[in-house]
Amino acid sequence: MKLCLSPDGKESFILCRSTDRAAKENSIHNRFEERIEKALSKLADSCRKKKQKPGTVERRLGRILERNSRAAGLFRVKVVDRIGGGADVVWEKVEDWRAWAELSEGCYLLRSNITDWDAEQLWRAYIQLTEAEAAFRIHKGDLRIRPIWHQKEERVEAHILVCFLAYVLWKMLSQMCKRAGLGNEPRKVFDEISQIKAVDVAMPTRQGTVIRNRCIAQPTKAQAVLLQMLGLPLPQHMKVHEM
Repeated sequence: MKLCLSPDGKESFILCRSTDRAAKENSIHNRFEERIEKALSKLADSCRKKKQKPGTVERRLGRILERNSRAAGLFRVKVVDRIGGGADVVWEKVEDWRAWAELSEGCYLLRSNITDWDAEQLWRAYIQLTEAEAAFRIHKGDLRIRPIWHQKEERVEAHILVCFLAYVLWKMLSQMCKRAGLGNEPRKVFDEISQIKAVDVAMPTRQGTVIRNRCIAQPTKAQAVLLQMLGLPLPQHMKVHEM
């Protein structure tokens, strides 16, 4: 991170560099470069095999670059008239664009009207905003707690409390996964453990009552390893509460 004040001193700009983000963006650029080069070669072969109007070729070229805009700036492409009719496609790579892309990969700029914080404080405040946005996505997705139109203040407060407690539980499970060496995203762990089944066995007696016993299915080897790493013992039986 690098902090820089605006010329008038009323704003702060923070240049951030992330190695993980740089690797991801580099992979994206390489993938789109391969797609464009393959599509251009196919378009050029099509032009050689069949006479086509320059306008038609230009429209096909526009669609190629539009679908792969992340690396479109790397290619300088021309549609030229061919002697005898038709059109040809010629292109070259702009190495200056590649150099700038490699230099800027993994970089992002933050802008703030706070001028008395250092770079790390501003960056952490930004990360907290992204975490808040992720919390909303978790509520609507993983926890399936979507906004509800309440008519009374106490119901609104109750809904907020339930959402808050659910998110705290989610973060606690995330920390458990992190301490167990399973990363800090419990989604995959939930998906695996959720496959463990519980079976209710009902046994009627001569007295007319029914004895119910809830048994837990044996976990698979992968599920058993996850439970052991998380320190969660799996009970053999569970109490069944009559409603």
